[in-house]
Parts: sequence; C-alpha cells; structure tokens
Amino acid sequence: MNSTDRIPLYQMVQEYIRDLITSQVLKVGDRIPTEKELMERFGVSKITVVNALSGLVNERIITRVPGKGTFVSDHEYEIPTTSPKSAVKHINKNSEESRTRLIGLIMPSIYDYFTIRLVHGIQQALNENDYRFVIYLSEGNIEKEKEAIQTCSKIGVEGLLIFPVDEELFNEEILSMKFAGFPFVLIDRYLPGVETHYIASDGRLGANMAVNYLWELGHREIAICSDSPIQTVTVQERIDGYMSAFKEKGSLINPAHIVTGFEIGSLERAETHPLYRYIQNRMATAYITLNGSLGVKIYQMARQAGLKVPEDISIISFDDPTSIIEGYSTFTHVKQFERDMGYRAAYTLLEVIHSDDGEHGKYIKTLVEPELVIGETTGKNVFSPT
Repeated sequence: MNSTDRIPLYQMVQEYIRDLITSQVLKVGDRIPTEKELMERFGVSKITVVNALSGLVNERIITRVPGKGTFVSDHEYEIPTTSPKSAVKHINKNSEESRTRLIGLIMPSIYDYFTIRLVHGIQQALNENDYRFVIYLSEGNIEKEKEAIQTCSKIGVEGLLIFPVDEELFNEEILSMKFAGFPFVLIDRYLPGVETHYIASDGRLGANMAVNYLWELGHREIAICSDSPIQTVTVQERIDGYMSAFKEKGSLINPAHIVTGFEIGSLERAETHPLYRYIQNRMATAYITLNGSLGVKIYQMARQAGLKVPEDISIISFDDPTSIIEGYSTFTHVKQFERDMGYRAAYTLLEVIHSDDGEHGKYIKTLVEPELVIGETTGKNVFSPT
C-alpha cells in the first residue's frame, strides 16, 4: 500500500464509531466511548480523538452534552459513505480542472525539532488529499515573509499555511489576504486583535504545568528562559503562564528569573556567557526553556559548570530534544503535539479552500492542550525545606 493511501488516524476513530452505530451496538441516545478509551484503543493522542469527534459532531452523527458526555444523535442522520479525503477531493468538482492542488507553506526556518515535526504533519495531510506544497523560509524577517506571500500568489497556490514572523507591526500582506478572502491558516501564532483561522498550542497552560510540577518537587527558584531574538506572542503567553502559576501560589515573582533577550552561539567559550555564570552561581534550581534546543544548551552548560542534571538542577523544555542527549532516555518536556498540529492545520486550510458557504467572519480557531511528559531531567530539590 502506498503511504498516501493510508487511512488518517482520526478517520480510523470515526469509522470505528460509525461501525458501532450501523451495527446497532450503539443505538440512539447511547453514550459513545470516552476520549480516554478511544486514545487507548487506537494508541493515538487526545488531539486526534478530539478532531475525530468534532467531525462526527459536525456531521450530526453524535451530540455533545456538556457535563454528561457524548451520545449517538437522537434525530435522523445519514452516515456519509465518503471519507474526508474523498470529500475534500470532490467538493466543487466543476472547478477541479482549474485547481493547482498546490499549497504554500511559509515558516521562519525548519531547523528545530518543533518545525520539523510540524512539517511532517502538514506533509501527511496534504499527501492524503493529493496536494503538493512549496516551502518558503522567512528567516524571521517580515520583508522576506511579504515576498514569500507575493511569490506564492504569483505561482497560483490555492491557500497558505503561515508560521508568521511576530512583530509589533502586522504584515500588511496577511491583512490584505484576510480582507480579500484568500484562504490561509496561521500556525503557532495569531495576530492579537485580528480575526483569522489559526491553530496553536496553549502556551500559558504549558508553562503553568511546568511551574506546578517543579513546585511539587520543592523548587522555588525557577527560571524561565527564551533565546528568541524578538518578544513574540508565543514567548509572552508562556511567560504569562509562568507568572500566573506563581501568583496562584501567592509567591513573589523574581524578575531576575525571567531570562530573555540573549543568544547562545558556540559553547566553546561558554564560561564567558552571562547565562553560564547564572547557572554556575546556582541562581536557580530549575529551568524552563521555551524551546528544546535551548534546553540542550542549558544542560550542556550545567555539565561544563560541574553541575549534574537532575541532582543539582532540573530542566523542563518546550518540545522534546531527547534524541540528541546521550545517556537520557527522556527529556522532561512540554509536549505540544506539533505533528498533529501540522496535520490539523493542513486539513483546516483544505476545509477553508473548499468551503462553499461564502460566509465571512466565521473563523476556525484551535488551541491545542499540551501535555507534560515527565523524564529524567527533573528531580527533587534536595535543598528544599519542604
């Protein structure tokens, strides 16, 4: 079987529930299996199950009752015989010949763990629907992002997936597409105050979960670190989550533990870097890093400073850098389901492209709930009085 012919994971969940209904195992008004049961049965993430159930709700096959569960709909319904894949391919078939089946993907880079997994998810979804895509790298430069959007328009893409450069001044090309009704979906970031389709991880919740776990381990001097060259919405939301966790505990926030606006190049002369001295002097007993690569660098700096992880300091990173840490089977990290996020972003874009309702102002906004994966880079604070 060709890799592009594989049934999407969320579709497998949907077919299972459809089969339960058509075989009368589940009847009108019966509760369907819980999200947890479906996750365990198919070995899939929560986001995949949520995506599957959302589709069945939209098809009126099942109905959600807040506080009670999800049930087989009690009105007449017709279970579609075509999969989402074939449905997407045959909507607006009269204009199919004029379609390029080409999507533009614009990203700052594809060199970190998060974006590589994101691209894999996008690729899978587009392959399943016989779409191709071209990638343009903005390198974090808003002018290059504008050029990429213009180039994609010239070559005739049907829609755009954009991991946007985040600056105080919005990219007017994105705003122009919004007002012109051109299909696009923003990934990982949104534009504050501007309504668009977007999918992103809940950064506030992720940082909050990290602080709470470190607090349980007895850590009180917890630093949050970002080496992002600009203070993006993503960075700010995670810092907000970090601060809210301390406020919920009635604890004062130490501004010295919010470490941003720095860059780390080669680690050959790491001892000259201010962050190295910060780590060496044990200013904090635990670190939350806003990307996996920075988590690795702090781990390496700690080792150079003669500190052990997690005996002396603990580290939690956003995203999983485990594959390049020799000797650690798992790096404690905030899992953002980036592959599923890319997969859902691509499907969202195809839904927007093939939508025939012609309505403006209805935007698909997806906030993905992260998960804290406990690994070997976090441990109890042995100096804690608790």
